[in-house]
Amino acid sequence: MDLAKIRCNTQTLVSRLGPRGISVTGVTKAVCGNPAIAQAMLDGGALGLADARISNVQRLRQAGMICPVTLIRTPMLSQVDEVVGFCEVSYNTESAVIAALASAAICKDKVHGIILMVEMGDLRDGIMPENLADFAKQVMTMQGVALKGIGANFACFSGLAPTVSQMADFCDLANEIEGVCGPYLKTVSGGSSANLPWALGEHATGRVNDLRLGEAILLGVEPLTGDQMDGMHTDAFTLVAEVIETDAKPTPFPIAPIDPTREPLRIVTPSAASARMILAMGHQDTDIPGLTMPVGSTLIGATSDHLVIGTLRPRPTVGSEMRFQMNYDALMHAMAAPDIEVTLLSEPSMRPSRLPQGKVNHLALV
Repeated sequence: MDLAKIRCNTQTLVSRLGPRGISVTGVTKAVCGNPAIAQAMLDGGALGLADARISNVQRLRQAGMICPVTLIRTPMLSQVDEVVGFCEVSYNTESAVIAALASAAICKDKVHGIILMVEMGDLRDGIMPENLADFAKQVMTMQGVALKGIGANFACFSGLAPTVSQMADFCDLANEIEGVCGPYLKTVSGGSSANLPWALGEHATGRVNDLRLGEAILLGVEPLTGDQMDGMHTDAFTLVAEVIETDAKPTPFPIAPIDPTREPLRIVTPSAASARMILAMGHQDTDIPGLTMPVGSTLIGATSDHLVIGTLRPRPTVGSEMRFQMNYDALMHAMAAPDIEVTLLSEPSMRPSRLPQGKVNHLALV
């Protein structure tokens, strides 16, 4: 991962959203709360960080990060003590969980911030809009917690981009909650990277003052289309795999499946002019369909720990490396894979510091 490019992507989005009154919260869940990446987001102007897993938040805190960190998945009831201990704010949809957070906060002599997630059409997590006011009034009666805002998800589950009408309705909900509950909502979080086309459009953005951005910062693309965003870096991450075999194989033939109800497996055959190789990487390490093949190379197939590639380039030698770009799913799996070694370079002129030792493949972070 090129930390300079991650920082630059963050700066670009911060500079574009700032004039529209929208701040950036950097989401670190795809990179498992990697502190170096989190710091690059903060250096680029993100006002805080967010993650979906308390273990990732703990990793950030153990690295010495003291910035505000928000848990953006509804807390597990079994983890309310950790959530209150490590996060200033959490997104919530369940009154029982908020009550438990309140009790944990009182025991720790804290006040924990609550952002209520609203269901606006994504059909994943969220309180139905017609129930939001009553839910907010309940929160207002609880000691140990404080209502800080509302949030919404779009395109996470349904894959549908938010409409101008939906976002206007969401802003109206913020006004309604303030009318019912009294205090000004500090955070009106309008969504994630999928909301950038809306946020940067020609229409007014209303009450929305925060976006939770991960994919756009990390990969420089619009999530729904996969297209590069103007002025953004799409090559901050490179997955490197080592060649372990280059021997030729006979022409593939149909292989009888173990399950007789399934069709025979037919392996994709590379062209006669291409070389065939095997790399030490497979489904256990990343999302193979999410890899971009190097120029002149073709994906033949993969198993749990083997990747079979055909290439028109000169036959590589055993021990040489091939480099791949990744989409969000491939990046997320690679960052969580135990046998992927992360190589960190804080600046291009510095030597890499590899952590941990003994891993097979690696992600290069510059």
